[in-house]
Amino acid sequence: MNRDVAILIPTLRRPDSLARAVRSLSGQAPERLREIVVADNDPAGSARATVDAVAAEASVPVIYVHAPKPGVATARNAALAATDAPLIAFLDDDEEAADGWLAALLDTHERFGADATFGAIEGRASDAKPWLRPYLEDFFSRRGPEVAGLAAEPYGCGCSLMTRAVALPGPAPFDTSADQSGGEDDKLFAALAARGGRFAWAPDAMAFEHAPAHRATLGYALKRAFAYGQGPSQTCAHARDWAGVLKWSAVGAVQACVWGVLALALWIARRPTRAQALDRAARGLGKLCWFNGLEPQLYGAAELRRAAAAHA
Repeated sequence: MNRDVAILIPTLRRPDSLARAVRSLSGQAPERLREIVVADNDPAGSARATVDAVAAEASVPVIYVHAPKPGVATARNAALAATDAPLIAFLDDDEEAADGWLAALLDTHERFGADATFGAIEGRASDAKPWLRPYLEDFFSRRGPEVAGLAAEPYGCGCSLMTRAVALPGPAPFDTSADQSGGEDDKLFAALAARGGRFAWAPDAMAFEHAPAHRATLGYALKRAFAYGQGPSQTCAHARDWAGVLKWSAVGAVQACVWGVLALALWIARRPTRAQALDRAARGLGKLCWFNGLEPQLYGAAELRRAAAAHA
């Protein structure tokens, strides 16, 4: 057997969600899966007990890594440093892999000669207000073509498989300047695309994303939407493609104005679709307000402060 895959899970103070994520990997491509690496991003190392518990029942080694400086890129880099597997899969600690998830990723990755392959995600927001739940479950989902194949654009890092030598070069491929705002995967994939990397889409590699209560809100989703909107403009700015920056800024200005006006009308009418309109307005505003320092601080230290306040 050629056990050449490691699955990496960064985590920060989500013990129940982490246990669900690791347990969902039981029986996943057993002839290929070498190990699971959990990077605990809590300075207090709070995930160790959970990892010890799930490791006792796992069929492959579950490696615990402590990455005490809070930050999503730092956690991913620490997990990567703990394995020498040539194929790296990523699952977030709020995700749950469906049966056959890893096998579907591997099949698509190898059939199409991809460097990074992305699976589908179905969002779950059980704690959301009823009128908001359809929007949030769609927001936390990731959908693409119904058939597997090469993809023109990358998706997010969670629920993915990458060829390490090509997609994850060097000892720390994730940019730690994105630790607090996220977007470390955008930079990684932009660099991979510039090197001629190949992306693929695997619709049968399904994961479920369970939004915790503090994320199942309109405010949180709109901050994320704003950050997503910043992506195209910031990618162009990073490449010094100022024509691209101007293009995306102009697109954003139009989106913000049109969808903002529509959102106001829908809000006055108390229509549930106001959430979708606000989302599009926020993404447009993000394209326009792309400057460094304006990124929402949603990860790392901010997540740690929120968790501490919840338990105070």
